[in-house]
Amino acid sequence: MASIKKHNQGGRSKRRTLMDKNVAFPVTEAYKNLRTNISFALSTKKNHIFAISSALAAEGKSTVAANIAITLAQNNNSVLLIDGDLRKPVQHKVFNIKNEVGISSLIGGLNSFKEVVNTDVIDNLDIVTCGPIPPNPSELLGSDNMKQLLEQLKEHYDYIIIDTPPINIVTDALTLLDTIAGILLVAKHAHSTYDALEEAIEAVKMADGSLLGVVVNNVSVSGGKYGGKYSYKYKYGYKYGYGYGYGYSYGKRPSESSSSNDDDEEDE
Repeated sequence: MASIKKHNQGGRSKRRTLMDKNVAFPVTEAYKNLRTNISFALSTKKNHIFAISSALAAEGKSTVAANIAITLAQNNNSVLLIDGDLRKPVQHKVFNIKNEVGISSLIGGLNSFKEVVNTDVIDNLDIVTCGPIPPNPSELLGSDNMKQLLEQLKEHYDYIIIDTPPINIVTDALTLLDTIAGILLVAKHAHSTYDALEEAIEAVKMADGSLLGVVVNNVSVSGGKYGGKYSYKYKYGYKYGYGYGYGYSYGKRPSESSSSNDDDEEDE
């Protein structure tokens, strides 16, 4: 999808969301199409809890997670976004909220849900930040406390989204797979490699997890109409037509030329 980016006065890139002004129409439409496909993908699952991850770092997963949460909330769904990246959290920066307590202190029994949740950050969207960085992230995410928490929360939210660390770097996301409906992988156009993505997919399969799909981020199409069709080789056995910037899998690049606007290089 086309990237969303702005710079502060210091020149470093800063994450933007669909709530910012002057977001391009094709970007908004891409997320609406993604929302529809996610809804279909989850319709036959045991719950509507899903994780968002990537193969490696700096592929845009946290920005995509934030924008998926926003677009689901804009459709009058009650949404909870959990920053489950207990190693390098960023959602508190994306939404400009405090990170003194969060999911780590909640799972650890130090705080109650009421004490850690940020309610109505936007209409219909609640957020639980990471909280203090724990010494045992994988153990916390895969703990019985986390599983029991998700079982309780699913009764109160239409969708629960968990932003998790890159799969090929740490196993944190994989510890959730027996509890959630599935995982959505984010790949960055002209940055992610086929081998890294395939390794992440195989890791999900080995853990008996459900792969909801792959979102190709940071794509800007030129020389054609919005929503133009791509020709591509169907490789992994699943695909989604997400519209602008989505719609081809990691088998063959589009036949049309494309130019990418750089996504946030620091985004995890």
